[in-house]
Amino acid sequence: MYAETLKLIATFAERQPSPVLPSRLDPLFRRLAATTLPIEANQTEDRIWELWMTHPNAAAARMLDRAATDIAARLYDIAETRLGTLLRALPDFPEAWNKRATLYYLLERDDDFVRDVHRTLQLEPRHFGAICGFAEVCLGRGQRAAALFAFRAALRINPHLAEVKKTVAGLDSGGLGTPH
Repeated sequence: MYAETLKLIATFAERQPSPVLPSRLDPLFRRLAATTLPIEANQTEDRIWELWMTHPNAAAARMLDRAATDIAARLYDIAETRLGTLLRALPDFPEAWNKRATLYYLLERDDDFVRDVHRTLQLEPRHFGAICGFAEVCLGRGQRAAALFAFRAALRINPHLAEVKKTVAGLDSGGLGTPH
């Protein structure tokens, strides 16, 4: 699944996001890539995350928000159950896959994490958060080249990821820096 996920990352610019995602994301991604103003970049990134968390089904968006709150509160079993229910009902909801991937990352369930990141990226090829998480897992597994490739892809989507820039510089210089 790691190699297949790298292929998704390599082709992100050629693939279309899921129709469930709001079209309002498109100009935000263009603005994020083009701006040189840190405040505009931060506001744009925040807006992208807000839109990722939304869904045409308001109950689904509320359930996702509750799952994110459960994860923050370390109520991992509840979050996993809630996200599993949500994904069975709405398997095309990219951010639900990403939130469950985040949960698996925290639980150090790398293979489950990669499976859910893979699905996230099938639905939302521009998901720089999922790509960075995948890069971190690759780095943890000693797959420096894959990690560097993924981090660089994330920076093509969102060039304002300061910690990722530092990590890439560290990897380029032979260091093992990881993002925080």
